[in-house]
Amino acid sequence: MTPVLPLWFEIGSMIVLVAILIIDLLLIIKRPHVPSMREASLWVGFYVLLALVFAGCMFLLGDVQHGTEFLAGWLTEYSLSIDNLFVFVLILGSFKVPHAYQQRALMIGIILALVFRGLFILAGAAIIERFIAVFFLFGAWLIWTAWQQVKPGAHDDQGEGLAVRLAKKMFPFSDDYDGGKLRTTVDGKRMFTPFLLVLISLGATDLLFALDSIPAIFGITQSPFIVFTANVFALMGLRQLYFLLGGLLDRLEYLKYGIAAILAFIGVKLILHALHENELPFINGGEPVPVPVVDIWLSLGFIVAAMAVATIASVIKVRREAKATGERLHLGAAEPRDDREDRGASPRHH
Repeated sequence: MTPVLPLWFEIGSMIVLVAILIIDLLLIIKRPHVPSMREASLWVGFYVLLALVFAGCMFLLGDVQHGTEFLAGWLTEYSLSIDNLFVFVLILGSFKVPHAYQQRALMIGIILALVFRGLFILAGAAIIERFIAVFFLFGAWLIWTAWQQVKPGAHDDQGEGLAVRLAKKMFPFSDDYDGGKLRTTVDGKRMFTPFLLVLISLGATDLLFALDSIPAIFGITQSPFIVFTANVFALMGLRQLYFLLGGLLDRLEYLKYGIAAILAFIGVKLILHALHENELPFINGGEPVPVPVVDIWLSLGFIVAAMAVATIASVIKVRREAKATGERLHLGAAEPRDDREDRGASPRHH
């Protein structure tokens, strides 16, 4: 019989995670600011360490399967969350959100992401329990999403989405922000601030990303508890990571290829699993299809390798471009000296 996690551990974990999120949110509301590199680094390190400690508890209280599934799920969701973060950067930039209130916008966006993903997890778990063939749809969706990741202009249409356009038609909005308020008064008239449009845009983006991330992690584990906690840990620290990475996100050019590879891999894995557990009468007469089964260790190794290769390749490209730019600048600066010497204009010749 497969070991199960103690109920007290599952309940206690959820209480602690929710408490941390609430404290994080209260700190932002009380003291809105742009964190320093040191502060952001410490928070990101804290949340990563917390996830690893949690994984250790999964190994001890559950078994190797539980711990490995959590690690693979957390890494998958973390990589997808970084892509989510890239879109957040575009949205906050397009709406020109004041730096002091970007933390608040990010935190609300992260909470919205958790809510949407929580609902999708409940729905996904219920569907999978009754209809395993839904993995065919999940797998096809992830493969299509992987293609969307790498095609040109994948993240260009952000900010002015359908939800934002509808909100502008339905409600009056001011041109300027009023701190972190959602409503303000302009010439005696009450209206909403652009901050509400930012939250609407972030929420719409979170909804779209939940459509990708939930099928992806269900391809690794079918435990709703592991699915949800992996999502929580992936989203915790994302706000600080935004300030830590700063302008580096748009320079990680090959990151999208690594994410696309992970999505495509899990999509294929889901389809193979659906074939292995086949219940559809028009496929092999309703009998399981003898196909390879991708184990959790192969999944974990592929996820780590894909992100490592994408990140390293991006860093190498950035360094090469910086070196080439430096050489061009050096040559450009040296050229006037050469001309001067050719004309005999050096002070030593006079």
